[in-house]
Amino acid sequence: MDRELTKRQAEILRLVVEEYVATGQPVASRGLVERTALGVSPSTVRSELAELEILGLLTHPHTSAGRVPTERGYRYYVDRLLERLEPRPPSFPLHLGDARSELEAALQSTTDMLSEVTRLLALVSAPALETATVRRVEVLLLQPQVVMAVLITSTGSVRKRLFTFDRPVDPGLVDWAGVYLNEQLAGTRLGSRVLRQRLEDPDLAPVERTFLDVLRSALVQPISEEQQVFVGGTAGLLDEVSANELGAYRGLLALSEQRRALLDVVVEALDSRRPFVRVGDELGNPALQELALVGATYGIANRTLGAVSLFGPLRMDYEKAIRSVRSAASELSRFSSEVFEED
Repeated sequence: MDRELTKRQAEILRLVVEEYVATGQPVASRGLVERTALGVSPSTVRSELAELEILGLLTHPHTSAGRVPTERGYRYYVDRLLERLEPRPPSFPLHLGDARSELEAALQSTTDMLSEVTRLLALVSAPALETATVRRVEVLLLQPQVVMAVLITSTGSVRKRLFTFDRPVDPGLVDWAGVYLNEQLAGTRLGSRVLRQRLEDPDLAPVERTFLDVLRSALVQPISEEQQVFVGGTAGLLDEVSANELGAYRGLLALSEQRRALLDVVVEALDSRRPFVRVGDELGNPALQELALVGATYGIANRTLGAVSLFGPLRMDYEKAIRSVRSAASELSRFSSEVFEED
């Protein structure tokens, strides 16, 4: 858009967006005057609506006299919302105390509550595995020649690895390894240089060093996996969708089965400094061009751990969506700080 809107044009655009979001029906000048306190005549509003259409912010479907927002119109609207954010997000109905110290349970609770409150598709990404620390290591003798190493992380993840030896393993050596590894590794970050160094104690006896060298792969290089993503709201996603939005939602539902693809979309949009909104073509995915993404990051100190996001139609309640992801991200940041502080 080449020029700034007048104060009245900006207000009319806001009212059209909010009216259309609420009703799903094109907005006409007379109805806008009757339902709002604009204080001008329908003819004046008609003139302003026509100007907003020329600017590419509104359009009118078929022969309807009413207008609906364009992708550019939504973009202008959400930019004004982001400019007016209150310093602190409002409270959000999350009860993460029930999750105790398990971050994964907290992420699932956040996803479920977000989708319930907004009736949109909620997506919450877990911290990457390398951001976690070691909470506990268990070394178990399952059979005379089979040992299991269990790694429990600060996020609540549990990783298991089986090792088969050529000869029976001394049970005393297994017990020693469990005690030693917990003393040395608790609180260290996965994949860190500190963790590797603590597995290279030169004072260890040869039999102890040999045994730890076998277990090392379970501790230094945990089982490779993609970053975990929690998705909620797919079951009720089509409950309140208008007929002309069904196609877009079906594309989103199909994509929701490809969680890696959804996560890639969110990662591309990430802005750790403030909530983010991507509208239509800004998502860079043909399957999502009739949808919008609203999200916010959560983390500890100066480190981003993941993102809380909502996918929905272009005709969504952006103000509620932004408020919801900000509040949920704030609660997750607080909870994450407590979890990581314990370690």
